[in-house]
Amino acid sequence: MTERIQKIIASRGVASRRKAEAMIVAGRVSCNGRICLLGESADPDIDTILVDGKPLPSAGEKTYIMLHKPRGYVTTTSDEKGRKNATQLVADCGQRVYPVGRLDMDSEGLLLFTNDGEFANRLMHPKHEVNKTYLVLVDGYSETAFQKLCQPVTLDGYTIARPTVRFLSHEGNGNAKLEVVIHEGRNRQVRRMCDMAGMSVLRLIRIAEGELQLGNLPAGKWRTLTDKEVELLKR
Repeated sequence: MTERIQKIIASRGVASRRKAEAMIVAGRVSCNGRICLLGESADPDIDTILVDGKPLPSAGEKTYIMLHKPRGYVTTTSDEKGRKNATQLVADCGQRVYPVGRLDMDSEGLLLFTNDGEFANRLMHPKHEVNKTYLVLVDGYSETAFQKLCQPVTLDGYTIARPTVRFLSHEGNGNAKLEVVIHEGRNRQVRRMCDMAGMSVLRLIRIAEGELQLGNLPAGKWRTLTDKEVELLKR
């Protein structure tokens, strides 16, 4: 059965569909010895598709994992600086999986991994607006700063949707604990929003993505998502 080549690459867990498209445009993908063009189709059971000269992984069981990422770990699949990588924490899951989105090195909490490229692409695509919920400890809290944080701002030339912000508690010394729900995933978005409101982030934990809750999963540990959780995210 023929399919778009970027979809085949994504289904084998090599990359999301958008990244697969970028690989094709960059000339990194070949089919039967010929460099592919974006939009071409192939039959993975008949045609030989290579990415960077390497064959695609075999079609295996789809894996969906939730990791409680600790601070101090990056979420890129490779890091030239040799820093600790969150992928190392799920290396014993039995499949080659990739992070869905990112959490910056100083942030912690819920991070999804999968080898299902279509699933990852759906969650990361802006049009699906999967809510991400964070527990944020800030310094420099004031009512004025809180009101500023509740307003939409422009980041990287893009006006983000209005976040949902809930005050939880005063923590002393001008610190406060907030719950922040955002709809996009711009680079270091919550930290930059807080900076623009006049507050600095002391600690940031992602506690939910869509209806999926981090719960009491210990830092550094992972678990497989239930079928129900996967279906909720796919919706």
